[in-house]
Amino acid sequence: MEFLGREAELAALEAAYASAQSAFFPIYGRRRVGKTELILRFMRGRPGLYFLGKQAPAAEQIREFLENAALAFGEPLLAELQVDNWKKALTQALARRPRDRKCVLVIDEFQWAAAAAPGLTSVLQELWDLDWSRAGNIFLILCGSYLGFMEREVLGRKSPLFGRRTGQILLEPFGYEEAARFHPGLRPVDLARTWFFCGGIPFYLKLFNARQSLAVNLQTNFLSPFGPLHREAEFLLREELREVERYQAVLMSLATGSLRAVDIARKSGIPSANLQYYLKHLLELGYLKRRLPLSSRSAGAHAVRYAVADPVLRFWFRFIFPHASRIVSLGPAAAYDQLISPELEAYCGQCFEGLCRQALPRLYRREPVHGAFEIGEYWDSRVQIDVVGLRDDGRIDLGECRWGPVGSWSGLVQELGRRIAAYPNPENRTVQGWLFTRQRGSRRDPRTRYVCLEDLYPAEIGCGSE
Repeated sequence: MEFLGREAELAALEAAYASAQSAFFPIYGRRRVGKTELILRFMRGRPGLYFLGKQAPAAEQIREFLENAALAFGEPLLAELQVDNWKKALTQALARRPRDRKCVLVIDEFQWAAAAAPGLTSVLQELWDLDWSRAGNIFLILCGSYLGFMEREVLGRKSPLFGRRTGQILLEPFGYEEAARFHPGLRPVDLARTWFFCGGIPFYLKLFNARQSLAVNLQTNFLSPFGPLHREAEFLLREELREVERYQAVLMSLATGSLRAVDIARKSGIPSANLQYYLKHLLELGYLKRRLPLSSRSAGAHAVRYAVADPVLRFWFRFIFPHASRIVSLGPAAAYDQLISPELEAYCGQCFEGLCRQALPRLYRREPVHGAFEIGEYWDSRVQIDVVGLRDDGRIDLGECRWGPVGSWSGLVQELGRRIAAYPNPENRTVQGWLFTRQRGSRRDPRTRYVCLEDLYPAEIGCGSE
């Protein structure tokens, strides 16, 4: 499949490469988000050295680095050097780089290379300060999947490299509109369903075949023992974490929705005093998200909820992990019919709320809405509101999401009105009600904004109606 998206990120790298100064770009983001593909795309046609860190002794990684440098720079003798530290290896390799153009040096999965050689960040700082930054023709990229590590050990104030970056890229998953470009021509309802299961992760989006139904895609990728996502969650967790069983217990407890920490501790069996350790690592990997009710009133720590941020992990721990034995015994088709199909629309309804929250800023841009805003949701003991837009222009947008069929549009408007009345609005701001639905409905209430799936997916992306 052709390389899609990331135009802004590529433009930032191109501009830095074109400058007369050396560049240092940390690039980080959760696993599978496409960091390596972005880097390799940028390096195409440019002199450079790419090295992939791994969980291996430093000596083994240094030897492989020099072998890569020998091939990249056409200097076979580099592979024969007997070097026992990173400073010598980097100095020797970069001394043989092409001098007529800026040279790109990439250390991917930097967290593993640094873990095997704790002084590596200090070595890079010394080389950058004394040589590479002055040379004007070095483009250093440190890439990592562990967000917490990259933010502490590369970008953080206590890092030897602090203050030296000339740019940075936190690579986020694609939004739902960008994700739709992987499957042009699908109906909006099928684009939405694909996003519910793949999110904005390019690796997952490429696995879903637009010529096959959602049921076949789920059977092929998740339910078949030979499917690429059949054991994806286990792979992701074992790549970065120990005590995988405890992390699985946390994710399993969250698979059916968002919870407070006290509820996660109860459902997972992990003592509350220990739970924050596991939550912290899952947050730093980008697999969990913290949620707070959005209103003009500040919410205390007791209101924090946690939810699974990654759609594949959410689906996997909701449907695959708790039914692993039955899936094997039933086979993919029967497992889908018995275990997934009966609950699929309800599951999509939960995911639809997240899509609507992501869509609201895009709808604002179309109007356009001027000024800053926050997007979220709200809950308290009396009410749950799916979409909240808190705007600096003094307005508040409150939305109700309905994925399933709407039996009574007037009844849905009345329910939205009750929720609006229960939302805390001490400043008496102007409130606009929104209804987000899968199907297009009659617009009878002039005080309510109606948005359907066809409104969320521009005509050039989606194909036809539901």
